[in-house]
Order: sequence, then structure tokens, then C-alpha cells
Amino acid sequence: MSQKHPAQIRIPATYIRGGTSKGVFFNLAELPEFAQRPGPQRDALLLRVIGSPDPYGKQTDGMGGATSSTSKTVIVSPSAEGDHDVDYLFGQVSIDQPFVDWSGNCGNLSAAVGPFAISQGMLPADRIPENGFAEVRIWQANIRKTIVNRVPISDGQVQETGDFELDGVTFPAAEVAVDFMDPADDEGSAMFPTGNLVDTLEVPGVGALQATLINAGIPTIFLNAEALGYTGCELQDDINGSAETLARFEVIRAYGAIQMGLISDISEAAARQHTPKVAFVAPASRYAASSGKTVRREDIDLLVRALSMGKLHHAMMGTAAVAIGTAAAIPGTLVNTAAGGGERNQVVFGHPSGTLKVGAEAALIDGQWQVSKASMSRSARVLMEGWVRIPDSAAS
Repeated sequence: MSQKHPAQIRIPATYIRGGTSKGVFFNLAELPEFAQRPGPQRDALLLRVIGSPDPYGKQTDGMGGATSSTSKTVIVSPSAEGDHDVDYLFGQVSIDQPFVDWSGNCGNLSAAVGPFAISQGMLPADRIPENGFAEVRIWQANIRKTIVNRVPISDGQVQETGDFELDGVTFPAAEVAVDFMDPADDEGSAMFPTGNLVDTLEVPGVGALQATLINAGIPTIFLNAEALGYTGCELQDDINGSAETLARFEVIRAYGAIQMGLISDISEAAARQHTPKVAFVAPASRYAASSGKTVRREDIDLLVRALSMGKLHHAMMGTAAVAIGTAAAIPGTLVNTAAGGGERNQVVFGHPSGTLKVGAEAALIDGQWQVSKASMSRSARVLMEGWVRIPDSAAS
């Protein structure tokens, strides 16, 4: 007699592009009961949905797209926090390892949380205008911060199409304004965990590097491109094609994490791939973006390249953009210096896919730098909705 194999189970899900990322979104109440709680069973389910771990690095047997930008999951529920509409939990799924990193946020997918919440009926009907904008207050549960989406509404429904263009996304869509309130990360003792705007980061095998270590949006290590032998005009293939180069950046990231107080031992970095990020900056310069479009020096304030989950990002992570905007607003940081120095409340930076503008409101209060808000515009669009299927054995 042939062995009987269990059928697949199906789980309500929505596949959404938010900014330059894509992820599988779940309504917490519609997950299997065991996955409504954090823990190994929830992680196992999300890993199987995305198609990880995959030693081939392709995620062919799942919803993931084999990049850090497309190996993402989101769980949304009505908020348990006062003065918020919904709770947003983000899981960055490792591509080739069996773990989900819950240590940070995805700034790009943050733009899709408000639209998803509205479509799921999580906001009262009187909060949704027939035409106009709906403000959605989001509690980001990973980092315990407030995010506000300004969602366009047309004929009582979330508007997804429009003429807003975002470098790194091929087609235009409707603009979603995103505010990251009080974005300094609470994991550190302050926005600058060492108390310095610029530190010397000692990295065995690499050397001593000047670095701005900041907790804003997401913990980020900023370095000077020139000190690493780069111009700041690099595209993905210039970095990601070298295993030696990527290993060098991972060592820098690990020692930076220790100096920021995020880990206590170098061995812990491997299980914390999502944070901190590593980025390098340079003064503005003309370059060709990955699309072939020319980015003019006079159209940007500086160049920034950032790595996510061990690879150079094809555009810019939204949370890293918050860190860029915040650091640019504070005179003396490497980011501010690369942008020309001085006080500023917004910056336009060049990334591999083009340009992005981000604003930040920072002030020096009682000797400590504080940022009240960082803002940017993204877009979001539902790509598919219905059910995602996984083998029953992966969900028990």
C-alpha cells in the first residue's frame, strides 16, 4: 500500500509591494491558532510560506523572491496600544538559514500596512472618507515605535494606481506619505549609543574605520566610501559578485554591532542578520543608475549605498533612509559631512536605482540629539490576494 501524504492547508494572505520591497501579509486572526502566538511554530510556518531555508538560494518552492527585499512577512492586527489603529509585526525571513529575524522593521513595507489594514476592515467606517486621505496610526511592534500612513482613498476604497514614481519600482502608483515618529531606536542608550557622532571602529583584518553609529529607523553603521576603496557610485554587481567583499562587510557589521551594544559577542551576529545595517557614503557625483538613467550631481546632496541581509541593496531600505535623513540633519556625522555639512531638514541622496528624498526634524535637547519625525513618500500595491498554501506537516 502506498504511503498516504497529508494535503496542503491554505491560509488567507495578501502579497503586497510596499516601496521597493514585497512581502506576504497576514491578518493575525486568520493565521492558524498555533501561529497566532510568537514562537518556533509560527517561524516554521513563515519559513515554509516563503520557501526557506533554501540551499539553492532561489526560494523556488515558496513566495520569496530570493533577495532581502522579497523575503519578508508581515502580521497585522487591531492595536492593543492606545491611540493606535493597528499593530504591525515584521519578520525578515532568511533565505538560506532556518530562522526569522524579528529584530527590526521594514520601512518600505511600512507604507503598505495602512492600506492593508483598511482593506481588512480594521478601521471604523467613519474614518474612511469617500474621497481624500485616511490617516492610519500604526504601532510597529518589533521596535515599539509609531508610524503614520496617509493613505489616498478614491470612491471609498484604497487608491493604488497613480502617477507617483519611485526609483527602484518600474511602474507608477499612488503616493503614500509615511511618517516615522520618534524613530530613534530604544535598543541603544541613545540615538548615538556610544555618545559620539563619529567613532573609530576597530575591525580585525580590516583596520580602523571612521563610523557614525546611529539608532534611528534601524540601527545603522555609516562609513566613508573612500576609506573602503569605493566611490559611492557602485551598483549591485560591483559588490555582490565578490564573496570576499561581502565577508569583509559582514565582519565590519559584526564588530559594529558589538560597539553599538546590540550583541555582546561576535558569534551572535550570524543570528541577527537584519540589524544593524551597513552603509557607505560619499559626496554627490554623477553616475548611471541600474536602469541606465543618469543621476546628475546637482540633483542630489550625497551618495549612499547600503547592505541588507549580506548583499548590497538594489535601492534603499526605508528604515535605512530614516537613518540617512536623521544623520544628515545632525552636523558632524559622516552623512552630514558627505552632504556638505550644515543644518538641514531634508536630504536627497543617490542610491543604485536612482534618488530618494527624506526629511527629518532633529534638535539638540539637554546635550542629546533627538529626532521627532522622519518622513518620506512611498507607494503600495496589492499584487495578489487569496490563500497561500503550505504542506500540513509544516504547520503543525
